[in-house]
Amino acid sequence: MNPRLISTFSLIFLIFTACENKKADFVIQNGIIYTVNEFNPTAEAVAVKNGKIIAVGNQNDVGSLINANTKILDLKGTTMVPGFIEGHGHFMGLGYSKMRLDLNNVANYDELVDMVADAVEKTEPGEWILGRGWHQSKWEPNPETIVKGFQTHNKLSAVSPENPVWLTHASGHAGFGNAKAMEIAGVTAETEFGFGGEIIKDLRGNPTGIFNERAQGLISRHVQTAKDDADPNTVTEAQRGKSQMALELAIKECLKNGITSFQDAGSGHQSIEAFRKAMYEGALKVRLYVMLTSRDPDLLKEWYKKGPEVGTGDDYLTIRSIKLNADGALGSRGAWLLDEYSDRPGHFGMATQSMEYVYKVATDGLANGFQVNAHAIGDRANREVLDQFEKALKENPKKARDHRWRIEHAQHIDPEDIPRFGNMGVIASMQGIHLSSDRPWAIDRLGKKRIVEGAYVWRELMDRGAIIVNGTDVPVEPIDPIASFYASVSRQTLKGKPKGGFEPQQKMTRLETLKSYTINAAYGAFEENIKGSIEVGKYADFTILSQNIITIPEDKILNTKILYTIINGKIEYQAN
Repeated sequence: MNPRLISTFSLIFLIFTACENKKADFVIQNGIIYTVNEFNPTAEAVAVKNGKIIAVGNQNDVGSLINANTKILDLKGTTMVPGFIEGHGHFMGLGYSKMRLDLNNVANYDELVDMVADAVEKTEPGEWILGRGWHQSKWEPNPETIVKGFQTHNKLSAVSPENPVWLTHASGHAGFGNAKAMEIAGVTAETEFGFGGEIIKDLRGNPTGIFNERAQGLISRHVQTAKDDADPNTVTEAQRGKSQMALELAIKECLKNGITSFQDAGSGHQSIEAFRKAMYEGALKVRLYVMLTSRDPDLLKEWYKKGPEVGTGDDYLTIRSIKLNADGALGSRGAWLLDEYSDRPGHFGMATQSMEYVYKVATDGLANGFQVNAHAIGDRANREVLDQFEKALKENPKKARDHRWRIEHAQHIDPEDIPRFGNMGVIASMQGIHLSSDRPWAIDRLGKKRIVEGAYVWRELMDRGAIIVNGTDVPVEPIDPIASFYASVSRQTLKGKPKGGFEPQQKMTRLETLKSYTINAAYGAFEENIKGSIEVGKYADFTILSQNIITIPEDKILNTKILYTIINGKIEYQAN
């Protein structure tokens, strides 16, 4: 054959192959697509290849990238947004919560006791009965006996004489144990607890079964589950099995709720081992951004030596931040306040880590390349953390240029401290759903003046230059981004109360709220260049919704369903 003819055929073949290589693996089209890209805010179609976005535009723009091998998903007019990012949650806590009694919806103490009584009938004597989700401030009617705002263990102990019972408060900041659990732990009237916790006792000095903040460890250390601060070599196969089950349940819940990435607020050895194992086995279907728990100083020293781990396994696992715990929660009256609680005179809540330790972790974290994030709910906790952050950042200005440090929750802030977030570049990682759940009773804790001036002040923080990241704090709240979206734009309970919302001047717009769940959350994890918006070159992580949450009437938002969860260009969840 003529060499020139062979050369021509070869050239044609190479051109054809090159063109085919540019074709999309997957095209999603015929819908309303919110990109969260200010220069191209909406689109009709998106093309994906090898897990990344290669085109965003109208049907014609993307049509040329389709061939016989391209998979096509017809949106049929539904809505697609960047994959929802859970900005603050507890991944393993989500999984474990599915393995325990779900107490989130118990209406009163008697109902809680009945649930435990049912569990006792199905449980061997001596086995622990575990649960989570009760909240005494939501109960009607109130228990007959109340000590410092909480129920006592007597009714609970009466139905569970042979089984230790340990029930975690919805906030995670208090626990409720029965007589058998306290017997196992050796807790008596003589037992005291020091810094950062409280054993609630009656007037005779007897423990009521309520353990606040760090005092929970007196009971929880006896529960036979794998502890995050345990030596991995001492963890039993049974504990590893429970950990594996919890991980699988957490992944399933995320996918069902349209969560493509999850920012895990405080993990230790055991959880990280489970994450890494799942990643290597291809079972980690959700991208994780992990904060190291500061409750384990040895863990931090270990990571300071080796430095952050960024983007392992195609960005399914990143470990580059530290989680501090400055105070407790409003629900358990553990949030640290500048002035006393309105409904418990003389009580100011408490610090759960010393400010000296907060400063040390901040300086060490900065020096070793780690983002530092601190749980702070009360106004004093927020002020104290900002003070320590400011001091550490000023002492190391070179490392502080793009620190993106965060305060997790930032729920109640003194007006003087609100501008400091924007001025210092501290991200407010807040959870819209907490307003819906907590605001009806939080006014009893703080009084109207403090609520109006400094509680859940999303608008004022944004107007002062702060970036807000949204989420649910799961398992404190269900991992439902639609509920948190609704709370952020309506400032109402999930039952639509009150009309117009609580302190409506602090509402977020719908697009602002969408950004808080996508590009803002990505920014809060140094990941805005790879995800958080629908742009060419970013990961094909999408959530497809049954309704247009940007335009439908506000009272219809909660009816929105997750139709598809797509991660890395692969459909990981599809509604029935």
